[in-house]
Amino acid sequence: MTTGNVQEDNEVPEAHDGHRKRLRERFLKSGITGFLDYEVVELLLSLGTPRRDCKQAAKEAVKKFKTLRGVLEASPEDLQQIEGIGAHSAFGIKLIQEVAREFLKAKMLEKPFYRSSQEVFDYLYHAMRGLKKEVFKVLYLTSQNQIIDTVDLSEGTVNSSSVSPREVIEGAIRNNAAALVFAHNHPSGATDPSAADKSLTRELVYAGRIMRIKVLDHIIIGDNRFYSFAGEGLIEEYETAFLNQMLRGTAEARRKMYRVDKPGESF
Repeated sequence: MTTGNVQEDNEVPEAHDGHRKRLRERFLKSGITGFLDYEVVELLLSLGTPRRDCKQAAKEAVKKFKTLRGVLEASPEDLQQIEGIGAHSAFGIKLIQEVAREFLKAKMLEKPFYRSSQEVFDYLYHAMRGLKKEVFKVLYLTSQNQIIDTVDLSEGTVNSSSVSPREVIEGAIRNNAAALVFAHNHPSGATDPSAADKSLTRELVYAGRIMRIKVLDHIIIGDNRFYSFAGEGLIEEYETAFLNQMLRGTAEARRKMYRVDKPGESF
């Protein structure tokens, strides 16, 4: 195989130059709407190899890494295994990925969470995709639902023994947070919550209610998809269950007090 540096120095035939120009004009007119994955990759490669036809290399990259996302997330070493992709092009692709990640993070921080759970997933997915172990994160938010900080609380199986509600609440107090969002990944790629996931989330909602800190959501990140406890109505369900327990406890306390006041009466 020819080395990447030699590949990137080849001249672009006139026909390919016209093709590249048309791709760029399409992009400037309407963005990447209507582009195939390999056409987007071709445009990216053209930034690092301005004098070479990149169409075949782009097709090979999408074939090898399956999707545009797969190409963006591939390592520079893996990218350079494709004929026509050298060090300059691999660097450009990784730079684009990191810039996009920072953009998504900034965009997420600017918006109230309740309108941008998809953006939270988009941002976290880059950091959590492909992890071999479960990682549990907590996002601390202001009363306006803006992100204060994102913290990794545990690594390994997510349950009530590995994630301490007390630690979560202490972190919220330190950050002066008014609301919380939780997220963890499933290395299997599936997003259905386990019994342990549900039990832990219920405990965290209860702890938050006691301290008057709102739990907005718990997101499970899988293979290019996510599960939202809030979206499925479980956060609301746990809050209602907590309130019902409080009401039952209050009623029982009142009955006991009444028995003490009137010990001779039966009920």
